[in-house]
Amino acid sequence: MLAARLAAAVVGGVLLYLAFPPLDWWLCAPAGLALIAGSLYGTRPKRAAWIGYLAAVVFLAPTLVWVSALGADIWVMLVGVESLFYAAMAAAAAPVFRLRAWPIWFGALWVGMEWIRGLVPVGGFPWARVAFSQGESVFTPYAALGGAPMVSFAVAVCGALLAHAVLVRPRTGLLRAVPVALALAVPVIALAVPRPQDEGRTVNVGIVQGSVPGRGMYALGDEPAVVLRNHAEETKRLAARVRAGELPEPDLVVLPENSTDIDPYTDATAHRVIHDSVRDIGVPTLVGAVVAIGDEHRATRSLVWDPETGPGDYYDKQNLVPFGEYTPFKDLVLALYERAHLVGRQSVPGSGPGDLKMGPVTVGAVNCYEVAYDGTVRETVRAGGTPIVVQTNNASYAESNLPWQQLAMSKLRAVEHNRAVVTAATTGISAFVTPDGKVSWHTEELVADSTVVTVPVRTEKTIATRVGAAPEWALMMLGAAATVVAARRGRRADRMMGSD
Repeated sequence: MLAARLAAAVVGGVLLYLAFPPLDWWLCAPAGLALIAGSLYGTRPKRAAWIGYLAAVVFLAPTLVWVSALGADIWVMLVGVESLFYAAMAAAAAPVFRLRAWPIWFGALWVGMEWIRGLVPVGGFPWARVAFSQGESVFTPYAALGGAPMVSFAVAVCGALLAHAVLVRPRTGLLRAVPVALALAVPVIALAVPRPQDEGRTVNVGIVQGSVPGRGMYALGDEPAVVLRNHAEETKRLAARVRAGELPEPDLVVLPENSTDIDPYTDATAHRVIHDSVRDIGVPTLVGAVVAIGDEHRATRSLVWDPETGPGDYYDKQNLVPFGEYTPFKDLVLALYERAHLVGRQSVPGSGPGDLKMGPVTVGAVNCYEVAYDGTVRETVRAGGTPIVVQTNNASYAESNLPWQQLAMSKLRAVEHNRAVVTAATTGISAFVTPDGKVSWHTEELVADSTVVTVPVRTEKTIATRVGAAPEWALMMLGAAATVVAARRGRRADRMMGSD
């Protein structure tokens, strides 16, 4: 029996991995969750925790293999730590399986686990949430109702219902068909989620991907000026193609995060190179710059550069990458790990949403890693950002599964907020995603490329944008309540057995 549980957990973890980009076999997600739920059904919390941990390791190790670009030890440590959250969820779910309607409570506990993962430690790590395997699936419409948590919940409930159909044997065969019918109904109901209509307004956005010389930990190369020059030259090539009539005239242009690692506020040469290229394209340009904050700190900045007046309004990245942009527990970590010194100046987070006026629109600026954070994207849209603009630097992870996973997040965010998403990446994948989550254009990786896309401008908010985190909190409270009820019933049953 234990061997069967372990096998189900392993196969479930593999199937869950297959649902994620770049494979995108999204149907594997409910199937994988069905096996994971089945492996936990009928176990005690301690054993459930170990089985849940095993399933998580099998799932997360290949899904997060892109982290190994920073070192195999960091990858192993991250998978090991993140798997603890799945173990805790499994232990909490074990008694819940004794309750009626347990597929709902299982789904609610899964949402709670993903919420905690996105919160702690050191700011959380919300990557590899089940919702991010559903960038373009029958479950995707739920994003417009309750965001990523609602999508994860729908997939988890669907999988748990399939497990229920196999594990729970009712008196008649007709009743066994009920959970199967309900499992099929979950994605069908998604079709009824209301979606805003096209408003008929568009804006032309130029996207520039300049590429970088290095790879891995040293992706930006030994000479940061090369990165700046690559993006300035690609911007000029874009301007030449516009003048030649090959592309429509842009209303604004977007460059990637880290398109200059040289501070244009303090370095006259960097200022001149950027201003020269922006003046050539002739429209406001969003530059990704790393800028100094005092003598010891820096900020990852989305900087609006006007062709006449130069640098103006800006947004500073709020969700920083631990051990990439800042060092948690700095003194201890720097003493123990030599690689931690590569962070250099410690970044400081911004404090407000990325609503930036650019030409005829107010874009919603989001930087790279933080596209995984529900609240950051939502507050930018609520502040008036449309379209959403994601500036990203994936150079260290080129040709891994990270760029495709990040693009899947953009597809989900587009549906969640009824906003087009424009992504500019240093090495790829730069892309344009329509408000219905379809990729209309994207680059290859490790090449310089640029284009001008006509982007729908939407202002109507979805239900998810309006209600915010309320569905997530409601689901978490359901899961917590179910756990408390199941624990009390379990203690009562133990006392009755003891009295006998």
